[in-house]
Amino acid sequence: MKLATFDSGQGPRLGVLTASGTDLIDLTATGTAALANMQSLIDAGQEGLAAAHEALDVAGVSVPLTDVRLLAPLPCPPQIRDASTAPRHIAHAPVGMRRLAAAIAGEPDPGHAEGSVPDIYKAQPIFYITNRFSVAGDGDTIVWPDYSSYMDYELEVAVVIGKGGRDIAADDVLGHIFGFTIFNDFSARDTQLREMQGMLGPAKGKSFDAGNVFGPWIVTTDEIADYRNLRCVAKINGRTVTDSRLGEMLHGFEDMIAFISNAETLHAGEIIGGGTVDDGCGLERFEFLADGDVVELTVEGIGTLTNTVVRNS
Repeated sequence: MKLATFDSGQGPRLGVLTASGTDLIDLTATGTAALANMQSLIDAGQEGLAAAHEALDVAGVSVPLTDVRLLAPLPCPPQIRDASTAPRHIAHAPVGMRRLAAAIAGEPDPGHAEGSVPDIYKAQPIFYITNRFSVAGDGDTIVWPDYSSYMDYELEVAVVIGKGGRDIAADDVLGHIFGFTIFNDFSARDTQLREMQGMLGPAKGKSFDAGNVFGPWIVTTDEIADYRNLRCVAKINGRTVTDSRLGEMLHGFEDMIAFISNAETLHAGEIIGGGTVDDGCGLERFEFLADGDVVELTVEGIGTLTNTVVRNS
């Protein structure tokens, strides 16, 4: 199933996409407690999914997609973590940062040079925790924070935890995943460059209103045969700038979640980004977003997440 949070004038509601892909069945309209919202559905586990399937089968209250505003599937998730696992991105991003530092300082562009993957990224999953309140959805306008002059997109696939747990074995991880969604980790690169010198991880470079965009919906795990084979495409104003796959991940979601849950309890509804896909951001090409740019991220089997970036006037 493809499960969405939407607003058709009655506030946030839970819906499931019909087979035609043109309408949403309003699950909240069933009055079932487990279908009140996305978090309730996730918390209800298999019983909640069974109730959603039943509502889809009987085709209850239907709303055309054209008549709704899609919200982030989880407008306020319990937690957001984001990893970095794609080798070319890990190697190329620091090269882009060096070019950015030179541009800001008014120095000659050192140009692109082949980078390498630091050993720590090979040894273990690397991740950070970001602001769970700074969330937006498909179609939302992203206001470029006025403290930044270099805005970037990041094309990622994220998983939503369905069943919590601690010390989850890698072989058991897929049973803890509720579904997959697209994640655009918008990034203020000049701010990120400055604050990362403090060696604590990104903060204002990542956490600003609507900086974490998810959607257009959550696809349940039964629809994704092999997440590593998902094709990931980004377009800026209709021009293809990224065409990649997840297969090159240094650490898959199995190892990632096993590592994160070591001596730490994960909870239902938490979102974990798999990291920017190879060639999945402008920094790698040293090409940044401009006022009014339309960013479309498409992941095979999931859908397309679209946002417009505007300057803070």
